[in-house]
Amino acid sequence: MESLLLKPSQGVSTGEVVSVTQQRAGWDSISLRMIRLARGGKHTISLPDEELTLVVLGGRVGVAAGSGRWDGLGGRANVFSGMPHALYLPVGLDEVEITALTDHCEVAVCGARADEAFPAKLIEPDDVDVEVRGGGNATRQINHILKPEFPAARILVVEVYTPAGNWSSYPPHKHDVHAPPGEVDLDEIYFYKISPPEGFAIQRVYNNRGRDETITVRDNEAILIPDGYHPVVAAHGYDCYYLNVLAGSARSMAATDDPELAWIRGQWRDKDPRVPVVR
Repeated sequence: MESLLLKPSQGVSTGEVVSVTQQRAGWDSISLRMIRLARGGKHTISLPDEELTLVVLGGRVGVAAGSGRWDGLGGRANVFSGMPHALYLPVGLDEVEITALTDHCEVAVCGARADEAFPAKLIEPDDVDVEVRGGGNATRQINHILKPEFPAARILVVEVYTPAGNWSSYPPHKHDVHAPPGEVDLDEIYFYKISPPEGFAIQRVYNNRGRDETITVRDNEAILIPDGYHPVVAAHGYDCYYLNVLAGSARSMAATDDPELAWIRGQWRDKDPRVPVVR
């Protein structure tokens, strides 16, 4: 069984630092690339078969795609300092050019195979619904960037903040069987940032068909979720961020809890006062 953990490209300081292609992931659904640029740097993406969502992780960028131009997209210094700016782009664009307008720009290019085009749309911080989910030491913050109601073909995008020592994606859930409305089959990518960056998180991915992996994941690493339950815990002393990209047979986030652990939902009372982590 191939590793679900994908590390950043060694020695690459600018350009495509992390590359999760369809081929590398071994599926025909979603992709993710993390682009890092210095002021004035440019990077071109050509993915005409995929609808895209550009999420600015840090800095400000300009984007040119087809006849569209968007300047000054972004603003937070990093993911732990503010809410996201994002840009949805339809399938069918031959080239998307990203230009760094400030130092230390990072942009996540999230993609999903699509055969229907929807209008491009800018998503600003005020457009992002913030949810505080869970309770106790399973409290976390969800930033809904592209919800199922968003006018797109397949792609779904969220940010999740898990304070140090807390659990996330918990109780463990899965979305690998198409049985709506209770569960839909979704491939998923987790892309991680850790604060401070020397820390780590731990993610377990397991099912009843022989998969059981416990993975140490660090800053700028990604984990593929093709199937199974997939809880996360942030190491004590280190806040954890991850960007989720999902797509499947339906535009839904419906998932099924691990039946042995679903009982924990009824035990949550107070929320962790550290959440929301960013506002």
